[in-house]
Amino acid sequence: MAHVLVPEAEAILDKEFAVLDKGFVRLVDYLGSDERIVAAARVSYGKGTKSSREDRGLIHYLMRHQHTSPFEQVVLTFHCKMPIFVARQWIRHRTARLNEISGRYSVMKDEFYLPAAETLRTQSTTNKQGRAETSVPAQEAEAMVREMEAGQREAYTRYQAMLDRDLAREVARITLPLSLYTEWYWQIDLHNLFHFLALRMDAHAQWEIRQYARVMAAMARAVAPMAYEAFEQYRLNAACLSSESLEWIRGHVPQGEDMPKDLQEALAKSPLSAPPLPEPKDAP
Repeated sequence: MAHVLVPEAEAILDKEFAVLDKGFVRLVDYLGSDERIVAAARVSYGKGTKSSREDRGLIHYLMRHQHTSPFEQVVLTFHCKMPIFVARQWIRHRTARLNEISGRYSVMKDEFYLPAAETLRTQSTTNKQGRAETSVPAQEAEAMVREMEAGQREAYTRYQAMLDRDLAREVARITLPLSLYTEWYWQIDLHNLFHFLALRMDAHAQWEIRQYARVMAAMARAVAPMAYEAFEQYRLNAACLSSESLEWIRGHVPQGEDMPKDLQEALAKSPLSAPPLPEPKDAP
């Protein structure tokens, strides 16, 4: 199969899409598309051997039944600029390849993330790692943003002064806060990108990283629209049922022919208990 060009992806290639106050995401390159997923699944390199409708059906089947390896054939490379605290959440996804700017080799730029006052929220009482829905009062929020900005200016002034006194860059950088912007190239296959998006577009994810995930989701849709449609249907907007939920469904949903076919198949493939262990072999 020849290298596939996707017009929608080509239109956004190498363009910066702004995120937060100073960040961005740029699609540097991509390898493959919906066609590559279909070809890999069929172990065939013949183009046009199936209709678009059949291709879509196959991609949905693969996603629905968690046959993930064909999606790994599509690879996207991003250039991203984000605050360090966002990068530290991002780096938890260890299935990507990345190269980040180094404060040992480079003098870090005087660029810090400042949240808008209206986005500040109080600490959640039910989620120890997240915001509540309650906004910080406007006057107090504006004062907090000014305090953040003053702290950033002071930290960078000290950093620059240490460099001027010939302190090694790798040591001087430790005075800089988590709001400092960093950059990296981040390459990941489509299957693992979908996993990243499912977690980082969720309402429980931090607001700042959700802004990056949404831009990257749009880029993934441009590269492989059928695959992204299946991802939305079977993962992003779907729910996983527990064994207790399946028991309840069996007890309350009409059985037999009145039950939707997809639900019949799902219930049939979802055992409610582990199978028994086989008998041990007799010792020799």
